Amino acid sequence: MSLTDALLQLAPSPQLLLFAVAAIALLESLALVGLLLPGVVLITAAASLAGHQDMALTSLLLAAFCGAVLGDGLSFVLGYTQRERVTRLWPLSRHPEWLARGARFFQRYGSLSVFFGRFVGPVRPVIPLIAGMLHMSPRAFVWANLASAALWAPAYVLPGYLLGQTWQQLLDVPEGLEALLITLAIILVVLTLAFSWLRHQVSRSGRAYRALALGARRHPLLRRTWLKGSWHGEIPLASWLLLIFSLGGLSGLTIAVIRQRGPFPIDLQVYAFFDNLIVPMLPEAGQLLARVGDIAGILALVLPWGAWLLARRHLAALAHVAAGLGGIAVLNILGKALIGRPRPETPDYLTGSLSYPSAHASSAVVLYGLAAAFVAQELPPQRRFWAYWLAIALTLPMALSRLVIGVHWLTDLIGGSLLGLVVCALVRLAWQRRPYAPLTPCPWPWLTAASLVLLSARVALLPAV
Repeated sequence: MSLTDALLQLAPSPQLLLFAVAAIALLESLALVGLLLPGVVLITAAASLAGHQDMALTSLLLAAFCGAVLGDGLSFVLGYTQRERVTRLWPLSRHPEWLARGARFFQRYGSLSVFFGRFVGPVRPVIPLIAGMLHMSPRAFVWANLASAALWAPAYVLPGYLLGQTWQQLLDVPEGLEALLITLAIILVVLTLAFSWLRHQVSRSGRAYRALALGARRHPLLRRTWLKGSWHGEIPLASWLLLIFSLGGLSGLTIAVIRQRGPFPIDLQVYAFFDNLIVPMLPEAGQLLARVGDIAGILALVLPWGAWLLARRHLAALAHVAAGLGGIAVLNILGKALIGRPRPETPDYLTGSLSYPSAHASSAVVLYGLAAAFVAQELPPQRRFWAYWLAIALTLPMALSRLVIGVHWLTDLIGGSLLGLVVCALVRLAWQRRPYAPLTPCPWPWLTAASLVLLSARVALLPAV
């Protein structure tokens, strides 16, 4: 049985799918519940199943529309009738900043905030509640609710529906690889979620950090060790754990690669999958990312930011980022030379280049990982995870592109990613030894635009290196 057939058998009936889409839209828009529910993921998955079953699109859109309208309406009624008592309900009692953020948004846009807020993730489930607490006109709310839901439903349902219409072709994989792909996807999701959760727990506001600090205060020996390891009042526990785990994983994998003297069975299976995968424009996208992630592409991305750091005399930050990027380049060269693992395929521009570790993967981890760390330190603690999730979203396609164009084994990417994490941890530990001036304010829209212009010129004018 193919993966597509298995997913089709697990899919609920069309009536249940319509109910599921309406319920997800309702809960995703409902105050308190919508703050915790990954509604976008769930509604995309449900719409994909509906598209694969070729359900009527109008019925699906109507279900999402009705659920969204009802969810916002119930939130408005809750705020209108309960007002200040809402602040005592969980999770708002633990996170009053969510209400504060929604109130600022409402004060800025007034009645239009109900319309705009449906499309802004962090405030979407809170704005109708705020509108009710501030006694917005019910008639004005109803019109904003209906108009925003009419646009929200197709914007969120159509991508999943179109994916469901085409996944038969995308998931037509060779027999025997279904279990492998499912296992790899589950491992990737679990590791990503575990990283996000653990990073929060070992930060200064996390429970694990507070528990360790409490234990250190109660025992003299631990207290002395804790105080010696503290840098300007805080132990960089997250950076230390990242270094320990990534270095341990890199060491174990590298030893296994040296002993294997060739690709692992999982390397061959994944290579066969991508070799047989036929998706329009996918090879071209892989070649494009190959140019984005090489030395010239990285220089194009970092040059405007480096010039700004130099102009603003943030010399310490510039030196740490340069040390990270330079260090990963040297380690990649040494690692490839010492291990000597051949590539699965070697195009002309990579003649003489070896495979382990992947320089594209490791450089992407260092570049986007350090950028996320420097951005996160300027953000409130409750919003820092967005920087790290963005870094993961930018790094993953870069790594997978090496499999698409067939120049790396899967374990090359894993080894390169672990090596990049080691360098990120070392740079962050060096940075956290001393307090530095904040990097804000920063003209990030202009710097981002400059980076994209230079990167576009690099892709258009220079060959891959």
